[in-house]
Amino acid sequence: MIKSIKYISLGAAFLSLAFTSCKTPSVVEKAPDTVVPESYGRAADTVNTARVKWQEFFTDPYLNALIDTALSNNQELNIILQEIAVSKNEIQAKKGEYLPFVDIKAGAGLDKVGRYTSRGASEATTDIEPGREMPEPLPDFMVGAFASWEADIWGKLHNAKRAAVARYLSSVEGKNFMVTNLIAEIANSYYELLALDNQLAIVKRNIKIQGDALEIVKLQKSAAKATELAVKKFEAEVFHTKSLQYDIQQEITEAENRINFLVGRFPQPILRDSEAFVDLVPNKVQAGLPAQLLENRPDIRRAEMELAAAKLDVKVAKARFYPSLGISAGIGFQAFNPSYLIKTPESLLYSLAGDLAAPLINRKEIKATYKSANSKQIQAVYNYEKAILNAYVEVANQLAKIKNLEKSYGLKAQEVEALTTSINISGDLFKSARADYMEVLMTQRDALESKFDLVETKMQQMNAFVNMYQALGGGWN
Repeated sequence: MIKSIKYISLGAAFLSLAFTSCKTPSVVEKAPDTVVPESYGRAADTVNTARVKWQEFFTDPYLNALIDTALSNNQELNIILQEIAVSKNEIQAKKGEYLPFVDIKAGAGLDKVGRYTSRGASEATTDIEPGREMPEPLPDFMVGAFASWEADIWGKLHNAKRAAVARYLSSVEGKNFMVTNLIAEIANSYYELLALDNQLAIVKRNIKIQGDALEIVKLQKSAAKATELAVKKFEAEVFHTKSLQYDIQQEITEAENRINFLVGRFPQPILRDSEAFVDLVPNKVQAGLPAQLLENRPDIRRAEMELAAAKLDVKVAKARFYPSLGISAGIGFQAFNPSYLIKTPESLLYSLAGDLAAPLINRKEIKATYKSANSKQIQAVYNYEKAILNAYVEVANQLAKIKNLEKSYGLKAQEVEALTTSINISGDLFKSARADYMEVLMTQRDALESKFDLVETKMQQMNAFVNMYQALGGGWN
């Protein structure tokens, strides 16, 4: 009868624990919206430039050598690689939490109790063998193996390990995103360096043209056909143009050092072919379908993995409301004399125990953790949707930029041609006194600015070409 009452009481206690622990606070759940437009406002095509490897996308051997070196030496990229290693180790740590923990223990001790105590009196009257009392003080030697294990009934530990796997994959996608950005940054800086070289060459040629014009004005002054004011104006223009070359040289130095930093080395000259810059024509870039961004863009894939991890965190936090079952066991040998350790079954010890525990009172911390996990999951949903929207906008912007720059470059090339011709015309008119010196100076300045603008537009074209490759998610694969 008493035994039946015990079982009934234990069953009631278990049901009470289960009932109280299964009451979880209600939370708001949100699913991500991954629907994207079918195209970028033009004819849809499944061919996607993002699938092209960077070694094939870029054809400049000097640029490819820089990128290859950066992928090995860039410090920020190497830091991210170590973060990936940390994430991978976290998986092993989470995996170990749902496996049994087994420890091997060995120990020795000495125990002396008072003779006139209940334990001391009982041990004094105890015979180990006929005529041999318990030794005093009492040594204690023990060796054994002990195990503990939490039965993952609700999947809490397994979900924690799966969340660690998702975060590891997220860190890998973060590395891929870093690779894409690194390649684009090096390429953009390289084309900027080529543009600066060409602008410096233009300035030097313009200095020669202006110097020749200054000599002509001086001769005309000697012949009383020009004034000292004209001479000084031409001199000032030559000085102004000469000062430009030092500004450009400083920009070249900074651009070279920026590339060297990305490559992971100290400042040194950057090998390049600047003369071929003007003739560079960006290859045609195939944007593919917007839906392909979900596969090609590492930042979108990273946000997707972070969302998966956040959802698993919610399950882990929810499982903390439920009862947990722990099992512990041990087996070994214990005796007051080492020689007795091998005498069995007298020296044999073993234990087996199980415990069931569930939160009953003051569950505020568990509730707060659960609500925070759900809020982070909703936050991850918005981050995922934001990454998708941002990727689509970036591609749409670059498509429009490539198209508009192509038209702009054609018009600027015609402007340069017209102004270059006007320099000779204005010089001839000035010699025959049919144009004043200000017209000559303004024509030369306009021609210089137009040539600068043409080089700048060419650089923007190449940058748009690179940025389009980056926006599509190319370079990391």
